[in-house]
Amino acid sequence: MLSLTLGTRGSELALAQTVLTTAALQAAWPHLTILRSIIKTDGDLRPDLRLADFSTGDHPIVDKGIFTKELEIALRQGAIHAAVHSLKDVPTLLDPGFKISAVLPRAPIEDVLIAKSPGGLDALPPGSVVATSSVRRIRLLQHLRPDLTTVEIRGNVPTRLRKLAENPAIDALILARAGLFRLDLFRETLLDFAAPLHLAILDPAHFLPAASQGAVALETWQETPQLAAALAPLNHPETFARITAERRFLELLQAGCQTPVGIHTWITPAALHLKALVFPDHGGPPLAAEITAPAHDPLAAAQQLFEQLQPAP
Repeated sequence: MLSLTLGTRGSELALAQTVLTTAALQAAWPHLTILRSIIKTDGDLRPDLRLADFSTGDHPIVDKGIFTKELEIALRQGAIHAAVHSLKDVPTLLDPGFKISAVLPRAPIEDVLIAKSPGGLDALPPGSVVATSSVRRIRLLQHLRPDLTTVEIRGNVPTRLRKLAENPAIDALILARAGLFRLDLFRETLLDFAAPLHLAILDPAHFLPAASQGAVALETWQETPQLAAALAPLNHPETFARITAERRFLELLQAGCQTPVGIHTWITPAALHLKALVFPDHGGPPLAAEITAPAHDPLAAAQQLFEQLQPAP
C-alpha cells in the first residue's frame, strides 16, 4: 500500500488516539503515507442527549454504535481504510464484513475518581453527588457506596472536568484513567480549572472496568491481504487476548456497550485471569465470577467465566 486513510471522531481523545495509531504505522512502514479523516458520529452530534435517550425515537438502541456507526458507513463506502475506536464504544457484535484487525498496547484500565476534596471514594461524605454517564459506574457506586447520589454528565474529558470544577452541586466525577493519561491530564491534583481537582485511582479488583477499557482498536471492512499486512505490526497479542475474552463474555451475556458489566483481566506467564461483576438490568444484587485459564484460548476462558457466575457474596 502507498497510502492509508484512518477515520476518527473529532474529540481531543479520539484525535490523540489517532496520533498514537499514526506513529505506530509510521514506525512499522516509514514510507507509507497516512491520511486522516475526521467524522462526526451520532453521539457527537447530540451532546445534549443522555446516553439513555438514544434508546428512544430515532435511536433504536445505544448498542448499535452511537459513536461508531458513521465510521462504519465510511468504511463501507471506501472513504477510509480503517477506523480508530475506543474499543469499549464498539458494539459487542459486529455486522458481517467488519473486523477488529488490530489493537494497540493497552493503556491503564482503571477508573479514576476526580473530586473537589482529596481522599478518594472512601473519603466522600454521605450524600455526595458523583457525575457519570456510565450505567456500570452507577451500579458499582450503588453497590459499594449506596449513600451516594449520581447524576448524568455528557461531553468530552476537558468539558466534564470543567463542569465538575464549576458546578457546586457536583462533588466528584468518574472517568477512565486511559483517557486522562492520553490527554496528559493524569496527575494527583489538577490546578487548571476553577477549583482544584484531586484524582484517585479506583482499584480494578473492586471497581471493575468496562470490557475493553483502555484499548484502542482498528476496525476494517472486508479487509484485504494488503491492509491486513499493513495493520498486523500494530496488533499487541496480550491486549488482543484480553479483549477477545472480555468481548466474548459480553456476547455470552447478550450484553452490549451500556449493559452494567464490570470485567477485570490480567495475564501472568501462560495464564489469563478474569474477574466479572454483572448487574441485572432492572436492579437487584449482582452476579460474580473469578477464574484462571490458559492464556492461549481466551474464548474458552470467557465461556468458563460465564458458566461460573453466581450471586455475589
